Amino acid sequence: MKKNYLPIILFYFYIVLAFISPASLHAQEIKIFTVQDFDLNGPVKSCLVATDYGKEEYDFNEAGFLTKAVTRYSDTDYDITLYKLDGGELLEKRVENYRDGVFVKNTSIANIYELDTTEGKKITEKIISYNKEFLDQYEYVYGEDGKLSTIKRTNDSGIDETAVKYEFYKGEFTETYYLNDIIFKSIRTSKVKGKDNLVQKLILTKEFLDGQPQRALEQTYNSNNKLVSEKKFNYNLDQKTFIPTESANYGYNPQGMLTSLKTINGKSVNTQEYIYQYDSHESGNWIKQIITPDNTYKTRKIKYYPKETSKEDKS
Repeated sequence: MKKNYLPIILFYFYIVLAFISPASLHAQEIKIFTVQDFDLNGPVKSCLVATDYGKEEYDFNEAGFLTKAVTRYSDTDYDITLYKLDGGELLEKRVENYRDGVFVKNTSIANIYELDTTEGKKITEKIISYNKEFLDQYEYVYGEDGKLSTIKRTNDSGIDETAVKYEFYKGEFTETYYLNDIIFKSIRTSKVKGKDNLVQKLILTKEFLDGQPQRALEQTYNSNNKLVSEKKFNYNLDQKTFIPTESANYGYNPQGMLTSLKTINGKSVNTQEYIYQYDSHESGNWIKQIITPDNTYKTRKIKYYPKETSKEDKS
């Protein structure tokens, strides 16, 4: 039986973007995941998720940071990602691949991080394979305000540098990214009033290729920082403007859980509803999610750290 490794490819693409997005893609700061990034609340120790392609396992420390992630495609095919932390700083990230029950050394990689504060803040990231082959090095330099200012990427192909510039003008905050002095992304954040007269956050992200606009994404977040709508655009060279291609609207229940998703693409309209079953823990995490009308579902088994006993309870 031929194995489908598409989920594996998607998994690695997700990991790369989320943690070390290369300067040639979407340069950004190194990110450490927490329980909130996995739609979890409270003192979660571990979470086992059953999906249509396999199982995902997540382990967290008592501070809520992700320390281990396992994606299982079968009993013998799986990936393990380990995170070594010092408080809120990432020291190492190791991705280990197993196929047919055998550790695959040449595709397993390690990311090593080193913090230098002698002249401001600089984080150096070295990426090497388990075969001791050097793959990439990134230097993240931060300004006096603590914001990321440059990312220098070094490998066998040479050196690339991404510069990040910030601007605040008339209530709008803009981050602009330049790769070797050529713009490749801009993010503009502003505040608008919604239909309920509450303040919403509007984020407009534009992507460029060789300095020319290509596509854009407009996202609106409500006062609870939940994504309520988004619109996708492609740039039309003839009209010299962005043309909308697809839109989506999100609905939530009082617990802040996604309950509906309506996607519009041309004349095609697709609506999905989400139904949840919750556990008995006071954190109120869901353990089963059903998506209609397809009737697909996802289940989660969650373990929690024991509640600390106060001195008054002990007496």
